Amino acid sequence: MRFVIQVVSQSEVKIDGVIKGSIGRGFMVLVGVGREDNEAIADKMVSKLLGLRIFPDDNGKTNLSLADVDGELLMISQFTLYADCRKGNRPSFIRAGAPDEARRLYEYVVDRCRERVPKVDTGEFGADMQVSLVNEGPFTILLDSEDLM
Repeated sequence: MRFVIQVVSQSEVKIDGVIKGSIGRGFMVLVGVGREDNEAIADKMVSKLLGLRIFPDDNGKTNLSLADVDGELLMISQFTLYADCRKGNRPSFIRAGAPDEARRLYEYVVDRCRERVPKVDTGEFGADMQVSLVNEGPFTILLDSEDLM
């Protein structure tokens, strides 16, 4: 599983020109599900995501978590995080999770986040979405489950 986490002051996702989800201060997270992923991996990823201390404190040090700043989450499914560009110029997505299982695990991740974060908005799995954000810092982190095991 892969998360691209961006610290934002605001973010929104539109589908066919209609806002599907929007947040203020928090994380906009692109969520990629791989073929080998399962609920145990998802639980570790959610725990790491929600525990990250990457918001600045009063001294400007990255020392505060999402909960510390009453932050919000915008979770967007993104199978292209598993693009393999090693051969040729056309990416392969063979390592991305099968659509039905990827959807189930994406929804599982969102549900786990909703247990601990008051506002969690989402895009729509498999939809053509337009995502906008104001990245603070900019501060962007790639979290890969392979690095947590």
